[in-house]
Amino acid sequence: MLVVKEIQEYSQIRTKARAYLCYIMSRNISQSMEGGTLESVISKIKNLKEALPKSEVIFAIDANGIQMVDNISSSPKLNGFGKGDNRSDRAYYYKTLEEHRCMLTDPYPSLVSNELVVTATFPLYDKDNNILAIICIDITLQNILKMIHPSSIDSTFGTVSRVVYSAFSLALFAVAMLLFIKGVTSFMHFGIDFSSIDINQMFKSTILLTLSLAIVDLVKAIFEEEVLGQEKKHASGDAHQTMVRFLGSIIIALSIEALMLVFKFALTDPSQLLYAVYLIGGVTALIIGLSIYIKASRQEKQVK
Repeated sequence: MLVVKEIQEYSQIRTKARAYLCYIMSRNISQSMEGGTLESVISKIKNLKEALPKSEVIFAIDANGIQMVDNISSSPKLNGFGKGDNRSDRAYYYKTLEEHRCMLTDPYPSLVSNELVVTATFPLYDKDNNILAIICIDITLQNILKMIHPSSIDSTFGTVSRVVYSAFSLALFAVAMLLFIKGVTSFMHFGIDFSSIDINQMFKSTILLTLSLAIVDLVKAIFEEEVLGQEKKHASGDAHQTMVRFLGSIIIALSIEALMLVFKFALTDPSQLLYAVYLIGGVTALIIGLSIYIKASRQEKQVK
């Protein structure tokens, strides 16, 4: 499930990542080209490894897609081979030829490491605009997120965040279970003697069980989104689901309480029904507020 979240985060920071990687590659390669030849530039691409230590593999291919040098990598299983391989069928090759600029690919599984990687390319042209070579840098999806998006789910902050959310989810679930147990035991002591059932006690039990259900629903939303990395799309679009589910749980709980108060005051003290009406008005205001929040989130997503 975390892979889906990683891809979603990558789609959000892709433009920033491309700009950053193109800047690093341009700065290092342009300096090497001053007064040098293509061979001297290719021989110095290992300097990119120092500028981008999180890169997985660095190599160069010619105009026909043939790898010109062996892989440059800090990983022994990826370093020192690949020269002469035909990479003309790779998306980063023909997309670079098509767009005539530095580019960054979508995530794809590496044939060697089996991890999701992205490839940044930097084309070199002669004075007649003929392509001489394409410098390529493979970076794992996790590392590109750590470089560009420090608060991503794979960063140190993201790991700590998942632990914190897990702890809060566990604590809230424990509270929900305590409310559930208290709600059940508060009316179970009546046994089968229905004549001794206290209506007020039944209302209290219903409130406790409703709160328990609302908290469980909130815990489920937090755990799925913040810990497991799931992000479900509903009719509301890509709004932050924890907030939507939280407000939804509150609205459901308060709606039930308002209904219970209507029946309670209708039976015991009709003069107090006005307070139930106030609660219903508050629930209506929450529904309107949630609708505005969902609409604003959808519009913001469309603008992006």
